[in-house]
Amino acid sequence: MRRYTRLAPLGLLLALAGATCAPARADSVPLTRDDIAWLRRASFGIDSATLERYRELGRKRWLDEALVDRDDQLPPAIRQEIDGYEAIATPPAQLLMSYRQALRQVKAMPDGDAKVAAKKAAQIHGRELLRQAQQAELLHAIYGSNPLKEQMVWFWLNHFSVYGNKGPVKLLAADYEEHVIRPHALGKFRDLVMATLKSPAMLVYLDNAQNAKDKINENYARELMELHTLGVHAGYTQQDVQQLAAILTGVGVIRPREAMRGPRANRFGRFGGFDRFGGERPGVVRQGMFEFNPARHDDGDKVFLGQRIEGGGFGEVERAVDLIVKQPACAQFVSRQLAEYFVADQPPQALVDAMARTFQRTDGDIAAVLRTLFTSKDITATAGAKFKDPMQFVVSAMRFSLDGRPITNAQPLVAALNQMGEPLYGRITPDGWPLDNASWSGSGQMAKRFDIAGMIGSGRAPLFAPDGTRPRRQPGERPDPPALNGPLFAQAMEPWLTPHTRDALAQAKSPAEWNTFLLSSPDFNTR
Repeated sequence: MRRYTRLAPLGLLLALAGATCAPARADSVPLTRDDIAWLRRASFGIDSATLERYRELGRKRWLDEALVDRDDQLPPAIRQEIDGYEAIATPPAQLLMSYRQALRQVKAMPDGDAKVAAKKAAQIHGRELLRQAQQAELLHAIYGSNPLKEQMVWFWLNHFSVYGNKGPVKLLAADYEEHVIRPHALGKFRDLVMATLKSPAMLVYLDNAQNAKDKINENYARELMELHTLGVHAGYTQQDVQQLAAILTGVGVIRPREAMRGPRANRFGRFGGFDRFGGERPGVVRQGMFEFNPARHDDGDKVFLGQRIEGGGFGEVERAVDLIVKQPACAQFVSRQLAEYFVADQPPQALVDAMARTFQRTDGDIAAVLRTLFTSKDITATAGAKFKDPMQFVVSAMRFSLDGRPITNAQPLVAALNQMGEPLYGRITPDGWPLDNASWSGSGQMAKRFDIAGMIGSGRAPLFAPDGTRPRRQPGERPDPPALNGPLFAQAMEPWLTPHTRDALAQAKSPAEWNTFLLSSPDFNTR
């Protein structure tokens, strides 16, 4: 904090940036300011690979390619790192079963130091699995070959937020990102809603795993409409919440051991999973740890959103989701959320309306809605209107400073998000982290962000130490800062730096200080 105070005379904290020497100029044809403004919003932070691909394809074909929901490509070293995480490599049912076995063993131990140590070890292991889920998402965001899709994975993770420290959610978070959110990030919104509805992480977090016909729990039904699909002022009533909660009875989670056995054929020769009437008896639907159990379901007729839904097992759930996503309010709500994230805290209503029309015309095709957004004039007309939330800041700073160089330890980045108040899977309430400018631009936030910019800009974070330990240095030896004043800076930032940023950066006394000033400047922190 003392360092921040000393630098304050340079101006606002985020106005610190400048150069000690003339930046290297790129030999390639420069992109326009409009190109860079568009890319700063379409990508998760500009790097050389993004610029090269944009030059090669042009804006329209770059967008076409980004909106194709293809397999994610990662550098081999990063793919190997992620695949090596226990939270990724181990099925969630096995993780949960092993964790519960460890807790049962602890409980059976006699009181004493050994029991205390065993309990602590189990808790540490659970927290480590959550850290691995956080690191995996950060590595995808920084190195993923489709930066627009990576933004959407983060957007939907926050939109369909789960809290990692509630019960077993910490063990399920990695699976939630990898197999629930990521495959549907650019697909149909209905499919995304259904995937989250079947997710053990969501069902545990919002208590629908306890929702049964003789003990109704309305938590998930309320948030499904209010936060996930329709918004607060969409015209539905408390009666609709109650009816949806009744429809969702029996939607829950099976024991890990049962999930690991896999579905068994019933007398019709059908299995669980996506097929209806799977599992051990007619009416049961199973997919992984998800189960629809008709014995726990209120099978009476319901009236939901003005429509009569006949009692019919899991078909009621599918019918209810169909009704929800076809509401004009859903199209408006989702479109506004996207426009607020990409364009402005108060986006033009005409843009939201155009996106909502696309949503309704395409049955909620997320890629089509994004095409309407990214081909509108508003996407660049409002350039600089959005202040990066901590996740956007960390990811874009790493993409810019690493420029594709693989790291071997993402834990310092997890810690950075924690320090800035936006830990992945760390929002207790189900509304997700706020993404408006005011939530992240206060003086306290700026001081923390300046510290993180210094950590990245100086190169002192142990990002290349597999075990997380800092390399040994001789007395007085300093880490090598990343070379930010290079061709990427020359192409993507230098031509359009504000005078205040140039003046502030000119006062930098070292490359590390120059980097810190640049990464904490308004030029870098807005998009």
